[in-house]
Amino acid sequence: MLKKHFLLLVIYLSFISLGLPDSLLGAAWPAMYADLKVPVDYAGFISMIVAAGTVVSSLLSGKVIDRFGVPNVTTISVLLTAISLVGFSLSGSFIYLCLLAIPLGLGAGSVDAALNNYVALHYQARHMNWLHSFWGVGAAVGPMIMAGHLAAGNSWTKGYATVAWIQMGLVFVLVLSLPLWVKRRPTQKTTQKKSTTGLIGLVSTLPGLKEALFVFFCYCTIEASFGLWGASYLVFEKGYDTDQAARLTSLYFLGITVGRFLSGLLTAYFSNRQLVYLGQGIIGVGLILLLLPYFSTVIPGFLLIGLGCAPIFPSLLHETPINFGEKYSQVIMGFQMASAYVGITLMPFLFGKIATYTGHGFLVVFLGIFLVLIMVITRQMNKKTRIHTPAS
Repeated sequence: MLKKHFLLLVIYLSFISLGLPDSLLGAAWPAMYADLKVPVDYAGFISMIVAAGTVVSSLLSGKVIDRFGVPNVTTISVLLTAISLVGFSLSGSFIYLCLLAIPLGLGAGSVDAALNNYVALHYQARHMNWLHSFWGVGAAVGPMIMAGHLAAGNSWTKGYATVAWIQMGLVFVLVLSLPLWVKRRPTQKTTQKKSTTGLIGLVSTLPGLKEALFVFFCYCTIEASFGLWGASYLVFEKGYDTDQAARLTSLYFLGITVGRFLSGLLTAYFSNRQLVYLGQGIIGVGLILLLLPYFSTVIPGFLLIGLGCAPIFPSLLHETPINFGEKYSQVIMGFQMASAYVGITLMPFLFGKIATYTGHGFLVVFLGIFLVLIMVITRQMNKKTRIHTPAS
């Protein structure tokens, strides 16, 4: 039992490390783009490459994990991200950063898929909720590390170097933990392949599925776009220094982290659908605060947007078997994650291009449009799935 709890701690640490680099680029970019001598919207290229690598590694993770096992895949993947971050800290070329973004995304996707699946198999469901909160811990700490270096007059490369060494330390811990992992149990590959193939055509016609995919796309557009461009919004529209903007960006990710701990407690009093509606409303309040011409509303605005984002993604995932039946939930879960990654891959890049014409002040309006869409489509999805909820 002690070994199992120690391994769970290692897995939590792994998810912290997964969040660290996710928020680093957005916090560092206002200081990076001038050094790299590229337009400010080029952050979207790096973000898109990382997200695309995550999509590819997630799609291939089943075969890779089946062959090499969760502990080996996790260890090698974290090592891959650490090496990529070391490269970021040493590179002064935008082209090299784009190349380094490929292994960074590939490593992150494999860790995500491997650990989520392992916890689902070997730990209670509540640990899955806390797991995503620990991602938020890493995502909140990353901008703090970067802000500390920028405030001290150091280059953004120092911030990347610090995170890289943290990742290297985790690799060492993962190597030590290898004997603690539960060995793989044999699976009936043929049966699983046949059942999955038969389901693909069926689930595409389930009521509410198209709406669910669009909701995931819209939500991840909001989360990823604000995470990447929030600091740039503060620098170019509100006049903040780069280190101040990086610190405020960490408030957004801190809001996600705290919010997910709280939403885990609130599940005893509210349904998943109610938590999704509550989160959408809180995001709306946060965006309104950012629209106001007062500096005093910026900090609560960033924090509230993070708090609002917190319950939406895990609540939507948990609602999947309720909306579409346990029989189909695994295949639909894959479709939903794919739709989410499309939003993460494309939309921050798209906003970067739009901002070259509109300015970064358009970020609030851009997010507001997708918030309205997600509010409308969520209600349509819930109406269809409430009427046509299939049996498990």
